[in-house]
Amino acid sequence: MLELIRAGGWPMIPLVLLSAIALAIIVERFWSLRRIRVLPPGLGDEVRVWVSGGKRLDPAHVDSLRSTSPLGALLAAALDVRHRSREEIRERVEDVGRHLVHRMERFLNTLGTIAAAGPLLGLFGTVVGLIEMFLGILDHGIGDANLLAGGIGKALVCTAAGMVVAIPALAFHRYFRGRIATYIVDMEHEAIRLMDTLDALPPSKGS
Repeated sequence: MLELIRAGGWPMIPLVLLSAIALAIIVERFWSLRRIRVLPPGLGDEVRVWVSGGKRLDPAHVDSLRSTSPLGALLAAALDVRHRSREEIRERVEDVGRHLVHRMERFLNTLGTIAAAGPLLGLFGTVVGLIEMFLGILDHGIGDANLLAGGIGKALVCTAAGMVVAIPALAFHRYFRGRIATYIVDMEHEAIRLMDTLDALPPSKGS
């Protein structure tokens, strides 16, 4: 790492910092967006059995469901307004769903910014390096051709480093967006199945 900084000069420092931030975000999002954490297996079936069993829905149990996972929070939102019309339940689910999506997309804007800024910082470092090299030529002449080639190679290190930072950041940004989109579809499906179960309940069992 120190060798890269020496090779590219001070413009490499922000690129190294961006790479560290991107790595931290990627690891954190992998941990937070595990399927078992977002959509615990069997939770939707468990809630539907609980609702259709005719037992009174204790608010404490609904609050406990809300804290389990994003899916639990979505299903709890539907249960909060279970006595209202299906359209009102759907509106509540959609409203809560938007907040959950925002939470799941945490840090992804930062990751996307790093993907966009990496090549620009790399190009900036290259331009700075070339300017320094040509100013040196202006002061001391062309001199050794090998030295000139080495200076150009040193300047291009920043461009390569920018790409190394940007490409994984962009790839993981798109990957996490796709994973979240898949989760949203599955969560909507579970919410619809719960609403169907609520619709099938006799009026006397809706509380």
